[in-house]
Amino acid sequence: MRLLVALALATLCAATAVAAAPKSYPASRAAVPPKDLDRLFTALKNAGSGEEAKPIEDRITAAFLRSGSPTIDLLMTRAAAALQGGEVATAKKLIASVTEIAPQYAEGWHQRGVMQAAAGDDQGAMFCLEKAVTLNPRHFEAMAELASKVEEYGDKPTALKLYRKALALDPHYDSLERKVRALEHEVEGESL
Repeated sequence: MRLLVALALATLCAATAVAAAPKSYPASRAAVPPKDLDRLFTALKNAGSGEEAKPIEDRITAAFLRSGSPTIDLLMTRAAAALQGGEVATAKKLIASVTEIAPQYAEGWHQRGVMQAAAGDDQGAMFCLEKAVTLNPRHFEAMAELASKVEEYGDKPTALKLYRKALALDPHYDSLERKVRALEHEVEGESL
């Protein structure tokens, strides 16, 4: 009898999840093919200004959000809505679920790292951001955030290396060029 009740509850939960998900999952929400990302990164490097680069950065960031899984995308959307509504604890639980269900999804780790940094958990944030960068070596945003944390803890040579990598991926990323120059001066000294 308990087995039947558990099975009925599981079926009801699954039906509710399916009903909450969109009826037809648009192809545009699927994971972005590497060729398309290559084109976006080439366009980003060739952008003439920060203004010109911004929409390309946005498209790349949107591509990173696409997991290729309706379930993960739904959890990410709900986590974002929870954060926007001030429900930080709910958002943390949802993002933790994402990283448990899809441990190879870099953006889940990135978002988890951002939340941990906001909560003052620097060690957890650095772990998650490093995981995001390991899974997606082109994730310039996670790389810059990790560099900032590493710099805060005094490892300026590693921070400089990470900032340079992020800047190579996105030459127009907010204030990275200034950070690289300042750290170059501190780490490498003045050039003659």
